[in-house]
Amino acid sequence: MKFAGLFAGIGGFELGLGRAGHSTELLCDVNPAAEAVLKRRFDGVPYHSDIKTLRSLPSGIDAICAGFPCQDLSQAGRGAGLDGEKSGLISEVFRLLSRRRIPTIVIENVPFMLQLNGGSAMRAITDEFEARGYRWAYRVVDTFAFGLPQRRERVFLVASRELDPAGVLFADDNELERPKTAVGNVAHGFYWTEGLTGLGWAVDSIPTLKNGSTIGIPSPPAVLLPNGKIVKPSIRDAERLQGFEQGWTEPAEKVVRRSLRWSLVGSAVSVPVAQWLGERLMEPGTYCKTLDSDFPAVGRIPRAARFDGKRRYKVSMGVDPVGRRPPPLNDFLMDDGDPLSLRAAHGFLSRTRRAKLKFDEAFIAAVERHVLMLGGEVPERISRRTVPLKAA
Repeated sequence: MKFAGLFAGIGGFELGLGRAGHSTELLCDVNPAAEAVLKRRFDGVPYHSDIKTLRSLPSGIDAICAGFPCQDLSQAGRGAGLDGEKSGLISEVFRLLSRRRIPTIVIENVPFMLQLNGGSAMRAITDEFEARGYRWAYRVVDTFAFGLPQRRERVFLVASRELDPAGVLFADDNELERPKTAVGNVAHGFYWTEGLTGLGWAVDSIPTLKNGSTIGIPSPPAVLLPNGKIVKPSIRDAERLQGFEQGWTEPAEKVVRRSLRWSLVGSAVSVPVAQWLGERLMEPGTYCKTLDSDFPAVGRIPRAARFDGKRRYKVSMGVDPVGRRPPPLNDFLMDDGDPLSLRAAHGFLSRTRRAKLKFDEAFIAAVERHVLMLGGEVPERISRRTVPLKAA
């Protein structure tokens, strides 16, 4: 297929689809840092900077991929849904489809959109596709099951007038058991910027790489290593955790400060997930209809569903299409990483003292040792809320 990459970011969709045999004929992204990366990594591909001024798609395009902005749909975001300034840009995709009916569209976003306002965003998107004569299917998948030690759930939707989207998204299902909490034996990733209202925690992996904090500050995770050290992974390892080669976003430093590369990486589509989708678009599989059940007319919508042209169905399907176990996080990280600063560790620990959350005793003890090692004082515990943590 010949794709137009809309909201292309740093090209995760396009790189993965290319590895599956497809080509990218147009790139579009408004971010100057993303533009610098795309023009270096996809040299010669026509580029348009603003989807709002893109009048129509080239005649050779027969598919669209679009990881449209998630800020208004994420759990940590604004909650404005498709009425928001950022996530509402999906309407530009439908404007382009009104000009020319592209056969196949693949979109990606955060799974919280399935919960926000009773799933109204996804209902609105699927309504638009149905009104244009498309069949569709969507499914939440986790990057962890594609051989990368990152717990990153994203919802992918395929809409098509030519192929059956269910054969793309639901032909593969290989459940992969997640590792259990074992401080001192395996690495544990967490977000040191949290601790009061939430804990992004992952065993032998990192939690979802973010595109930055709610006030626009890059927000790398921390990793508690088996030896007790707490470090922040390098941006080079962050690129690898998304399936890119080290240094993929270096061209961005010509237009923005180095720290903003974290935002680019955190917003990207994981490359091996896009490659799997590309392979299934090339050769759709078989879907077992016994997994169908009634799609709810109102309220929260399921994490996997399809529309066959006449009726919507809930689909009983997990988040692991491929089921490829990643290497241990401690082995995957190639760079040493900077130690988590005293200020950051102390702040995180202080927030856990005020939180109503429950933390693993060994994890809290490891953070306390880190603070003491850096010459700080451990904040007094308000209450003993340390019980075995159920890891993500």
